[in-house]
Amino acid sequence: MTAQDAKPPKSTSGAVASFKTAVGDAYRGFFDITHNSLALLGTLAAVALITLSARADLRASAEEQLLGWLLERQEAASADAVYAAEPSAIDRVTAAQPGDLPKQQANVTYWLSRKYRVAPEPLSVLVAEAFEVGEKAKLDPTLILAVMAIESRFNPFAQSPVGAQGLMQVLTRVHTDKYNDFGGQLAAFDPVSNLRVGARVLQDAVKRAGSVEGGLRLYVGAVTTDGSWYIDKVMAEHLRIQSVALGKPMQRYVPQARPTPVVAPAAPAAEIEAEGPAAPNALPPGSPLSRS
Repeated sequence: MTAQDAKPPKSTSGAVASFKTAVGDAYRGFFDITHNSLALLGTLAAVALITLSARADLRASAEEQLLGWLLERQEAASADAVYAAEPSAIDRVTAAQPGDLPKQQANVTYWLSRKYRVAPEPLSVLVAEAFEVGEKAKLDPTLILAVMAIESRFNPFAQSPVGAQGLMQVLTRVHTDKYNDFGGQLAAFDPVSNLRVGARVLQDAVKRAGSVEGGLRLYVGAVTTDGSWYIDKVMAEHLRIQSVALGKPMQRYVPQARPTPVVAPAAPAAEIEAEGPAAPNALPPGSPLSRS
């Protein structure tokens, strides 16, 4: 093969050069067009701003049209939404993690959760509050929890036929003044507020009676009976919860409340403070009940 035969054909080199030239011309043309378009858009925007600044009526009209367009977009975006997002809703929730509680309180929380089929997270708040309130009121916190268990089974929206409401079934119409400290009567359905008011009513009843059993009789409003049916229920649950808290074996035998003679009053009894579960020989539904 000769040296002349090894040289690349001139036609191939010319085609490559032509292609490069065409690409370069296209790039420069695109740059010029884009540059000129941006300059034109900038000029138009400047003119529009100057015009709107000088003409208040045009500016108001433009603002109305822009606002209307934005509202339409917002409505279109939320048309399929069932509810609006509310990240702060978590602040209204009465719940906490049981693992953050002290061991005794956590044991009680999990035990009550299993027995009464209530989520442990809201129970955590109630158990912690019962221990705190019990210490201040000089009441065993497991007694407060036992009253809640028997009265409402930890249903914060429970209501009896005579109008006792909430966790501890306090007669709201009788203790309106106590709920004023929490914003009004509807606070009866706030679990923590109801617990605090109920604990105060129970504390007063125990002080008046001079014993826990006597206080429970006043709390349930037994008038024509000795209240032993209610006292036995609460005390049995109290001892069970106490055993769980202390990590002791569950007591199988619970001493029965001593019956005390009761003389039915000649006149209707004054309203009592809370109303417990109905029992034989108790006042019939509709009777004025409320603890004093």
